[in-house]
Amino acid sequence: MLPGKPLALIADPCVMESEAHVRFLAGKIRGIAGPDFVFKASFDKANRSSGAAFRGPGIREGMRILEALKADGYRVLTDIHEPWQADIAAARTGRIVNSKKGQFVSPWDIRHAADKVAAAGNPNIFLTERGTSFGYNNLVVDRRSLAIMRIVTFGEHTRALFSRAPKGSGRVVDGGRGGRRRLMGRCWRHTLRVKCCRRADGTRR
Repeated sequence: MLPGKPLALIADPCVMESEAHVRFLAGKIRGIAGPDFVFKASFDKANRSSGAAFRGPGIREGMRILEALKADGYRVLTDIHEPWQADIAAARTGRIVNSKKGQFVSPWDIRHAADKVAAAGNPNIFLTERGTSFGYNNLVVDRRSLAIMRIVTFGEHTRALFSRAPKGSGRVVDGGRGGRRRLMGRCWRHTLRVKCCRRADGTRR
């Protein structure tokens, strides 16, 4: 959600399987959501649940695929996981850095990640609430955290807050985990009710 802007949708397959897979999904999502969405896919998903799970095509092939998609008019986003890619290195690109709050991080402590990016001279910071571990294989998004994250960071440099879909049913299929699709719509509607953005005149919406 961007201040003064329409709802921003980030939609993704999680990890790139192939260029054909990426283009197929991007086209399908554009047909449903229209052109104003952000396509996200990981070239190297280093945090897979299983060591045997497919991690992606790697940085060179992955970036080539995303560049080609971008040339076709799509807005793109990708993940980074390795230390040499993270925080300060990403900030120095000058591009938008979307920091996901870890399942073990409190909403008030995510400001430290935002501070690192800002200290590198990059004001283009997004934050994503991805839930907190609530028992085994269960991430729960506390909607209060969106308001807390806005309070501790918005006055300085954070431009937007996002909330991810529910995940982690505990089902294991071929080394991967299933999500809870039936809860997605309800969770997104709850997120939209949280007043976590500011208009251009400084008032909340």
